[in-house]
Amino acid sequence: MVHSLGHVALTVKDMAASLDFYCSVLGCERAFEIDREDGTPWIVYVRVPDGRFLELFYGGLEKALSHDTAVGFHHLCFEVDDVHQIADFLRRTGAPLDIAPQRGLDLNLQCWTHDPDGNRIEFMQIHPDSPQARARRALTEHSPGTGKSV
Repeated sequence: MVHSLGHVALTVKDMAASLDFYCSVLGCERAFEIDREDGTPWIVYVRVPDGRFLELFYGGLEKALSHDTAVGFHHLCFEVDDVHQIADFLRRTGAPLDIAPQRGLDLNLQCWTHDPDGNRIEFMQIHPDSPQARARRALTEHSPGTGKSV
């Protein structure tokens, strides 16, 4: 059974620019690299503060079509404690702020940016009455080891 999200993988056009964005701007940490058998660079793992990973592959040449009706990857979302703080940080560092902080239909606050390859990134501040927060509370209330029903 699945117990956790391990990583999200992205193929990038410019590894240095991507590492600068994810590490220097967003505060993730370059964790390790995996080279191909012939020694050429293949993947760089970037650790997100919660311990999960972004897997960045070398070799991207062209951007896939991206629009709201395309099948496949839509966006990456990072949870933050204060969406206004991250928006201000993006503005101060010169990173793009595509959508300023606003409340979504799920009650959460969100703002949006994109990485050097144009991948959309959402920053979400979870509202205690949001469906996500309620679902997490329900999970902990009904998980094995709590003495409550599953």
